[in-house]
Amino acid sequence: MSKYGNIREEELKNKVAHDFFAAYDTTRIIGNIDFCVSVPQADGPELFEQESLLWAEAKKGNCSDLIASFAQLIITIGKAKTYDRYLPPSFLGAFDAKRIAFVPYAEVMHLFSQNDFNWNVTPSDHQTSEFKQLQELLGKLELSKKLLLYDFDSDERLLQAFIKDNFHTGDGRIRCIQITINNFVNIYLRWLNEVKPSIAVDWELAKKKGILDADFFLADLLSERNLTLKQKLYVLLKGNYYELGRTLDESGLWRIAQAYFHDDQQAHQQFWNKYARPPRREFWDAIVNRRDLLVPQDVRERKGSYFTPRQWVELSQQYLADELGDNWQDNYYIWDCAAGTGNLLAGLTNKYHIYASTLDQADVDVMNERIYSGANLLKAHVFQFDFLNDPLTKLPTSLQDIINDPDKRCKLVVYINPPYAEAGNRKTVSGSGENKTDVAVQSMVYGKTLQRIGLAGRELFAQFLMRLHDEVRPGYIGQFSKLKHIQGPAFEQFRAAFHAELRRCFLVPANTFDNVKGQFPIGFFVWKMDGQSQSFYAEAEVYDQNGSPMQRKSLRPFMGMKSINDWIITTRKRADEQPIGFMNAKGADFQNVNYNFIINEKSQLPHPRGTLVTDKNVLEIGIYFAVCHCIAPTWLNDRDQFLYPNDDWQADREFQGDCLAYALFHGQNRISCTGGVNHWIPFTEEEVDAKEAFASHFMSDYIHGKYLPQAEHTLFDQAEHAALPVQFSAKGQAVMDAGRELWRYYHQQPGAQANAAFYDIRLFFQGQDAKGHMSTASTDARYNQLIANLRKALKELAVKNIQPKVYQYGFLRK
Repeated sequence: MSKYGNIREEELKNKVAHDFFAAYDTTRIIGNIDFCVSVPQADGPELFEQESLLWAEAKKGNCSDLIASFAQLIITIGKAKTYDRYLPPSFLGAFDAKRIAFVPYAEVMHLFSQNDFNWNVTPSDHQTSEFKQLQELLGKLELSKKLLLYDFDSDERLLQAFIKDNFHTGDGRIRCIQITINNFVNIYLRWLNEVKPSIAVDWELAKKKGILDADFFLADLLSERNLTLKQKLYVLLKGNYYELGRTLDESGLWRIAQAYFHDDQQAHQQFWNKYARPPRREFWDAIVNRRDLLVPQDVRERKGSYFTPRQWVELSQQYLADELGDNWQDNYYIWDCAAGTGNLLAGLTNKYHIYASTLDQADVDVMNERIYSGANLLKAHVFQFDFLNDPLTKLPTSLQDIINDPDKRCKLVVYINPPYAEAGNRKTVSGSGENKTDVAVQSMVYGKTLQRIGLAGRELFAQFLMRLHDEVRPGYIGQFSKLKHIQGPAFEQFRAAFHAELRRCFLVPANTFDNVKGQFPIGFFVWKMDGQSQSFYAEAEVYDQNGSPMQRKSLRPFMGMKSINDWIITTRKRADEQPIGFMNAKGADFQNVNYNFIINEKSQLPHPRGTLVTDKNVLEIGIYFAVCHCIAPTWLNDRDQFLYPNDDWQADREFQGDCLAYALFHGQNRISCTGGVNHWIPFTEEEVDAKEAFASHFMSDYIHGKYLPQAEHTLFDQAEHAALPVQFSAKGQAVMDAGRELWRYYHQQPGAQANAAFYDIRLFFQGQDAKGHMSTASTDARYNQLIANLRKALKELAVKNIQPKVYQYGFLRK
């Protein structure tokens, strides 16, 4: 029997509040969160934001799935972006009539910054794909093992002790908000709006000089009585002004820049009155080490301010040890020439063999502060250096000696996570659509290497690799990056110029790096740079976001190989062809499959890229379409290239027919009777009991071998092939049969359009949402069953029949 029985949810919340949280404020309503516990507000006017201690999901009864409750709570918070309007609590929680569970907010806060997660779903609907996706993520985080779980009956005293020890209420005075690793980023975002405008700095000009608002915030945050406590930071708060840029001039005197306030420090004082500065000492190093979280996205891309997750740092160092031997740190010199704040070097032991350089003096100051706090680095080996522009003569003498000595140089390991910026990125983070051509094409290295590596030179990480290859010539490079230099078609010239042997590598999801967007792989690559051998092939080991091994993946360059787009171009402009649609297509890899769809007319798109669909190439279009969509895109295959096939597909009539069936009934077939004549109805009027004749019988005639072309030139240059019916496998025929049942049911409806396409039928039953998009479900039970049958048949066709032949005929390589 549960403590509270089967009472209503509102009564349950009231009783839990009374029995366990009577010393706190449980009356606040924060968004749609069920239950909130806050620090009590002192008597008098409310001067400061109340500090939240717990946000929780409540469920009546005693059989609730607590992990599902946490998932619902996270979607509730993420959908409303509650964390933007209120400072996050110490804990998230979930409870029912029998038990209550807590988890520190820090354990799950990264979920709110997921890339490509749709928060616009109903939190209480546990059947959505988004809810299930979040449950899966919580499972991978092993949240059930991290829960602080208490039974209201048997653990009553333990629960009361936990609340007393962890939900601090202070002494009744007005309580300033405590700054922790959980909330310092949220406080920074508020500081940007309330304090930054009052500082007398031209921020755009300062940004170009490498001076960032983040360093002013850190100076504020780590201060007491308006004096910064960590003297090694780049910016220091000195009462009513900031000091920065401390340098020695030619006379040996210190030159210091100062920044004051526009408003006599009024906004600054009002803001920091709300918070307890400095944070507890235990948080200082963690906050400084995560300075990257405060750096704008465009600066991160240009300068490489990406925090490499600890698990990948450790794994990469193990890979270097596997290659170089267990004593590699004593036998080799290590240089991170894109060090940022130096987190990639954490865990290395021989500080006398480690060098760290970075573009910004602010990052050097952070590393010096870390040295002051015990980081295993030498101050003399940490320095500011613009690797893509500065001459090597600016390096410390001891590092120059290593580079200039052939025996020492072969023992040099360059260990980096370089910048990922690319010239020609069409969109900035703000979505302005500006072309960032100045990001990568103004460096000294770009000018030197352009003629040799072509388009690859527009990527900063490629410039790093080429300068290392040409001028430093280390013994080994260990580098994190995307896979473009291995697989990208635009990197053929780079691969020809980069003489190195890929010794080993591993792949991980890109979004495990806090400031990297998208679902694609990032790899760690160990290169041997002896100049004797060249190889870009490896059997990469793959790890999921938790560091658990998955499968191995073959990496190999596609040098000299044509793409699937080159193949489809050969089907254009055949004699006397008759257009029946337009297939949009972009890049020939998985990251671009969402741009592959079929519509009525090319004119429907503002910037069309693709191929006309005609009576002469419709089978090949079906093959292209099915090849691109039959395998689901994942973070791991995102950069895999679709290739020009071998000729074996031409004799496989079942494969051709199955691909056509797949293309006819896939959701990316957007042919509509509202866009012109619909040539894509695969059935006759009699087969679907249509009330009127169709305007076009092309597709049904084509399928049944009744379509007679106007010219002798046909699909395989043999006229008799055009008169043969399309051949389907048993699973292909199952798709056709399921589609026919759907069509037949549609034509039973009042108001059915005779020339309706598959898209029109779906729209008829599913309708549109408030934004004009097709809804995802229908209220018609019979339709839901028919479309489910069709989708199941499509999936079986894709998995069992089409996918194996995609590899067999060379459209993809394993």
